[in-house]
Amino acid sequence: MSDKTFKFVQNLWNDTEAANLDPVARLIYRSNILGSDQRITNTGGGNTSAKIQETDPLTKEKVEVLWVKGSGGDLRTSARENFSSLYQDKLISLQKVYASYAEKGPKTQAEDDMVGMYNHTTFNLNPRASSIDTPLHSFIPAKHVDHTHPNAAISIAASANSKELTKEIYGDEVVHTPWLRPGFELGLAMQKICQENPQAIGIMMGQHGLINWSDDDRECYFRSLELIERAATFIDKKYIEKGGDKTAFGGAIHETLPEEVRQKVFAKLLPWLRGQVSQQSRFVGTVQDDEKILRFVNSKDAERLAELGTSCPDHFLRTKIKPLYVALESASQLVDDAAIQSFVEKLKGKLSDGLKKYRADYANYYNRCKRPNSPAMRDPNPTVILIPGLGMIAWGKDKSESRVTAEFYNCAVEVMRGAEAIDQYISLPQQEAFDIEYWLLEEAKLRRMPPAKELARQIIVVVGAGSGIGKEVAHRLVKEGAHIVCVDLNADAAKATAKEITDKYGVGIGVAGTGLSNCGPAIGLSANITDRASVRTMLDQVALAYGGFDSIAVTAGIFVAPDTTGHIPDDKWALTFAINVTGAYIVSDEAAKTWREQGLTGSLVLTTSANAVVAKKGSVAYDTSKAAANHLVRELAVELSPLVRVNGVAPATVVQGSAMFPRDRVIASLAKYNIPYTDDEATDSLTSKLAKFYADRTLTKSPITPADQAEAFFILLTKRLSKTTGQVITVDGGLHEAFLR
Repeated sequence: MSDKTFKFVQNLWNDTEAANLDPVARLIYRSNILGSDQRITNTGGGNTSAKIQETDPLTKEKVEVLWVKGSGGDLRTSARENFSSLYQDKLISLQKVYASYAEKGPKTQAEDDMVGMYNHTTFNLNPRASSIDTPLHSFIPAKHVDHTHPNAAISIAASANSKELTKEIYGDEVVHTPWLRPGFELGLAMQKICQENPQAIGIMMGQHGLINWSDDDRECYFRSLELIERAATFIDKKYIEKGGDKTAFGGAIHETLPEEVRQKVFAKLLPWLRGQVSQQSRFVGTVQDDEKILRFVNSKDAERLAELGTSCPDHFLRTKIKPLYVALESASQLVDDAAIQSFVEKLKGKLSDGLKKYRADYANYYNRCKRPNSPAMRDPNPTVILIPGLGMIAWGKDKSESRVTAEFYNCAVEVMRGAEAIDQYISLPQQEAFDIEYWLLEEAKLRRMPPAKELARQIIVVVGAGSGIGKEVAHRLVKEGAHIVCVDLNADAAKATAKEITDKYGVGIGVAGTGLSNCGPAIGLSANITDRASVRTMLDQVALAYGGFDSIAVTAGIFVAPDTTGHIPDDKWALTFAINVTGAYIVSDEAAKTWREQGLTGSLVLTTSANAVVAKKGSVAYDTSKAAANHLVRELAVELSPLVRVNGVAPATVVQGSAMFPRDRVIASLAKYNIPYTDDEATDSLTSKLAKFYADRTLTKSPITPADQAEAFFILLTKRLSKTTGQVITVDGGLHEAFLR
């Protein structure tokens, strides 16, 4: 059976691997391989369980314990700590408690009250909170249960004639049950179905998903695959009979813009759009414009189906009750930048009107469906925006969430495709959807989440992130929740820093976007800050990756030593000013266009130097360029106010970890200051000697490190100094020569 192949799902079961696992580990194994196939269940969706004989820690007697995936978590990545363990007999005894609650008041309140009762059934002090789906697993009289959210099964569950279709596909093996919100009542309904249908191996949950079971875990896994395969095969046959992709969703009525044009449109549009949807909280975007999503947004039925909204509760908790669909005129004549700009301006007008209507519709939905004890209305902006010819833009509090939002709407599209191929797609009634979205237990879960990090929802561009101070700044900021765009003239160095970040923090969950949007909390890009076109290209790439940006830290700089006669050649003088002054200006000037488009406050931090106010021999080009940079901070603070705060960080000599101090410069400096060294001495030793020399000249007597500078950048990029602009903070260990004068 493990050798069986499937067309629409993937068989990942390995008998040898499973044989070496204990019962709980086998449950985790089964869960992980089910969750790794997104055609079986979406990120964070579904539950699995096993009823296992355990030794009671008090009585030392054997007891039956339900191990079930707890609240939160993801089947693909779940480990032992993601599963709750509950005494099975105590769970069954809660049925009497529920009956008494249900007699006294509304079933909704009874359902909520029961969640707190699960704590009284916990086995071995397991701290994992129980899922609301726990009764479904407990009350089905089988040892192993899989509850999944396959697109194929939900297509049947979300069809107008779902009951009849279930019968046609599965006969008596799978029983249909109408929509019920997950919880105790649904668990009792499933218990009754099992009692009345002993031949059944699964239940099709109306507008929700599939649940199936077995007394053998291996058989349970393969039943999941086989039931999904049968549904997908049935849908595929009907879909092909109706014309397949050519006639999907009523056929195409819009043309897809060429990829190059799409990228240009998105780059111009996204920062503005991010500003529009971020009026309450900042969002991070994911763009998807692959063939499948374009097939949907370009179709005749896309507007109708989008307005109906999603069906599965797991979907609309991320995608909201429905997306914003923006219909457009034909845009096939976008042959030059002027035509593209004109198209973008028209699109902004359409989106602006659409957003106003969407917010009003959402407020009406809330007011129409709210209960006396409902939580306050949440952000009324859409999290999914569909544009014919272009694709989909998904929004979330971070890149991972926007990717999951995109994934979920992809699932919704597949569900609609399947349902329309075999029948007619129907969505969940709005009151039922509202009761899920604004469920008090869901609200309580949101409130239990840890507070957001200080730079959460922020996208920060670090120029010079390939080494030294820039790399340290990138690592410091990401620790506080920021998304980091690592920029360097050396593309490989920028990507290396981004990889260090993603290796440490992961790329997040969810389906990746397309192109540059296929990224995680960091991305590495190349730019030459002395070339305006290069800078513009880089900022456009940031828009495609995240939707825009909030702040910029410029740490790139250059020091050119004089020749043996003490002279700075003209070209080296020009290069010093080009990088240390003009480059910083070009970055800020191009960024200002994006900041104004977004309309969101931001921060710009430039790197100057203690040398800017201390005249000394041997660094005339560097010192005067940094003096100019100091004044550039003040000028830009005036120019970019009130939207953007502009400040500077002025380091003293940072030797350790700095790209400005290669071995030859270190040796030259040691010789200049008559510090003893040998030619064969290790570079680290030479660097330490020079760093100590510079430290001894300061009041604190401590070497200045990139981490010291990163801390100053961090403070200026947060809101801790939200009323500070036009200032330069020195991080020099206390150089009295550089005191303010």
